[in-house]
Amino acid sequence: MSLPARFLRRALQLALSATVALVVLAPLPTQAVPTDLRTHAQVLARTENGWVRGDATDEGRQFLGMAYAQAPSGDLRWKAPRPVKNWHGVKDATHYRNYCAQNAWYHPDYKEQHTTEDCLDVNVYTPSAATNVTRLPVMVFIHGGANIGGAGRDIVPDTFARRTNTVVVTLNYRLGALGFLTLPGTTGNFALLDQQAALRWVGANIGHFGGDHTKVTIAGESAGGGAVCAQLASPASHRLYRGAIIQSGAYFDCQGKTRETAVIDGLAFAAKLGCTKPATAADCLRAKPVKELLDAQSGGPETWNYTIGGRELPLQPADAFTTGRASRVPVINGANSNEGLVFAYDIFDRVGNPLTADAYPQALTSTFGEHTGTKALDHYALSSYERPVYAYAAAFGDQLFACPALRSNPRLAKRGPVYTYEFADRTSPPPTGIPAGTDFDFGATHATELAYLFKPFGHTPDFNAEQRTLAAQMTAYWGSFIHGSAPHAAGQQAMPEQGTRPGEVLQLRTASAGGNTSTTTLREVHHCDLWDAATSS
Repeated sequence: MSLPARFLRRALQLALSATVALVVLAPLPTQAVPTDLRTHAQVLARTENGWVRGDATDEGRQFLGMAYAQAPSGDLRWKAPRPVKNWHGVKDATHYRNYCAQNAWYHPDYKEQHTTEDCLDVNVYTPSAATNVTRLPVMVFIHGGANIGGAGRDIVPDTFARRTNTVVVTLNYRLGALGFLTLPGTTGNFALLDQQAALRWVGANIGHFGGDHTKVTIAGESAGGGAVCAQLASPASHRLYRGAIIQSGAYFDCQGKTRETAVIDGLAFAAKLGCTKPATAADCLRAKPVKELLDAQSGGPETWNYTIGGRELPLQPADAFTTGRASRVPVINGANSNEGLVFAYDIFDRVGNPLTADAYPQALTSTFGEHTGTKALDHYALSSYERPVYAYAAAFGDQLFACPALRSNPRLAKRGPVYTYEFADRTSPPPTGIPAGTDFDFGATHATELAYLFKPFGHTPDFNAEQRTLAAQMTAYWGSFIHGSAPHAAGQQAMPEQGTRPGEVLQLRTASAGGNTSTTTLREVHHCDLWDAATSS
């Protein structure tokens, strides 16, 4: 709903006046707000394309569902994102808009298939003190979801923004085939290009929301952390940020697909939908409804990942790191101590098929191959674990997350400062979406650290006093880094920097579990010699 013309004219006059160069992010004067808007404490901001109306909350201000690119549908499907067109009046930015197209999964927020391509939006959260004249540091957070699911709304960082005095941006990007399909004549890196378009939107607009476009930190968890790896290696994004945070994102050593492999996989996917001619496969698929694309994805063998070898990603990220051809900005890199537990739960217990001791050896060899799986039996003996599934989870998490993160640290250190952590609170609440009543011990599994920084899926975690203290400390570490310093928290050990303290990692734990302490033993704890050898063989 647009504001009355007389008020819009007055707002524009204020915007051009000598005392207020840009619209101030503050509640609109009560007498100027139509009656039906007063209860929402609306606020206005100007973007380069037009005005938006957000909300004031107890934590600050938020502007939701703002498009940073046109809908990539029709002829724009599998093309680089196009800029948004200007609009007249004031657009509503008080609600999230669409999820990017994706299939359903078991989380309560994702029980339905979403088929909308008009989804390239950003959400901006600011503390109350932010105005058009403040220049607060900015964090742009990229959501996870295995490159096939998720949305910017999956975390709500309003409390984080207030506590750290920063502006936080979350975003949507194309997923699955729509974001990663590589065919002859296409780049394949549409998700990467979307993220860069969102960063350019931040550069052009964030000053109107109280942020400083020269003080942007990119961050992400899981697939979002993998996106940060890719952005560090992508020449096109190097001037768009000054720092980066990788949370559980170095899996597979940040590796993407070679273009040759990506095209082979892309043509195989196209053939499933009857588009069998390489030269016309992209145009053939553009004519398909989104639902057909998603149905073809469901249960398929494809893995969706960034494509290496073009101008967007000329090198594998690990090679870009070690050769100094990646962005040289400071980085925080880390993982969680028990990453594999939630994956093991999904594979076995969630589907009613608990892993038995007799089935354990086969589970290892099926997952890791005969040679490595047999060796893993010695490293992850059942006698060391309460349940076979916990032993399997330890191997799974070490191989996929812990050891790749540790291997990435010295590589990242070749191109700039890298600070390292391991989230290790064994008392963490289980991830969102876990059925009530399970006796499964999730510990510090994948994604549990998010609750100590943000509100996953909008839910405020039910922490005890020690967990609240740890959350405040982690917020301080992350916030100080976003403000441009080495990550630190009052009264706590500094997060180690690999250039001066190689191999040292800060474990983040509650006080009764030993508190935040540095360690140099994580490679041994996670059996990285085994997994490093398997990677190099």
